[in-house]
Amino acid sequence: MPFLLISGVFVAKGAAPDGDSVRFRPDDPALWDRVGGPHRVKRNASGAAQLRLDGIDSLETHYTPRHGTRTHQPLPLARAAADELLAWLGFTGVVRNDSETVTSADQAEVPGFILTRGADLHGRCVAFAGRGPAPGSSGAELFVDVALLRLTLNHHQLATGLAYPTFYRSLFPALRAEFTAVSEAAAAGSLGVWAADATTTGAAITSPSSLSDDIVVLPKLFRRLADYLELGDGDLSLDGFPAFLAQAADRFFIISTGHSTTGLDAITVIDGSTVRLTHPPTDLVFDEN
Repeated sequence: MPFLLISGVFVAKGAAPDGDSVRFRPDDPALWDRVGGPHRVKRNASGAAQLRLDGIDSLETHYTPRHGTRTHQPLPLARAAADELLAWLGFTGVVRNDSETVTSADQAEVPGFILTRGADLHGRCVAFAGRGPAPGSSGAELFVDVALLRLTLNHHQLATGLAYPTFYRSLFPALRAEFTAVSEAAAAGSLGVWAADATTTGAAITSPSSLSDDIVVLPKLFRRLADYLELGDGDLSLDGFPAFLAQAADRFFIISTGHSTTGLDAITVIDGSTVRLTHPPTDLVFDEN
């Protein structure tokens, strides 16, 4: 299935872009109405919308758990991913405030393009993002092959190790295979998150700051842990985490076994204060939820 190609500009000032999400304004905002799928793209008064970069998930610079207060993953790596995203797109002189919002940059906007097939449940456009001139006419439909994928910001973030691969069923197998290969190469080189990744080796929650300041894990696992620990009101016990994961009911497919599963508890092991997944991120394909 082809992707909709949209030319426009990336915008940083007044937003809080992280390593896998940034604001984009089409040259023709009416093209948002041509984005397929069951969910519509939410846009602001200027026609700009938030993107979610397809196939990747970077460490959280700011995350607010349900019923909780704002937190984050280890900031050196989380901010490195956010900084690399803006630098790759062409922004320089970026200044952020304490809330991670960009207050100024040398460029008000930078030109680029996106390739998209839909929006997520939150109205963010799920897309591959590129810089500079588009590889075709804006509004045209274009097939994305591996060669084109390698020119995207998504691919770059994985190649530098500054994002985890996080796959959803809408990502074509050939593109998923390329993302897997480049992620495994980054891991082999201990680049970015991979130098400290504890997703499958075990992350120890030993203090209130462990999750935010110390351990590096797949952001989806981090978000589930942050939501769970917030409910504990200071209790760090992980005894109830499997049941919490079962209730969250994430649906996913395990590539290596060919099984579809509901609930991350099926691949989560708790050993005292330590939590780990039994399968790496590249072996999982999630349903949207």
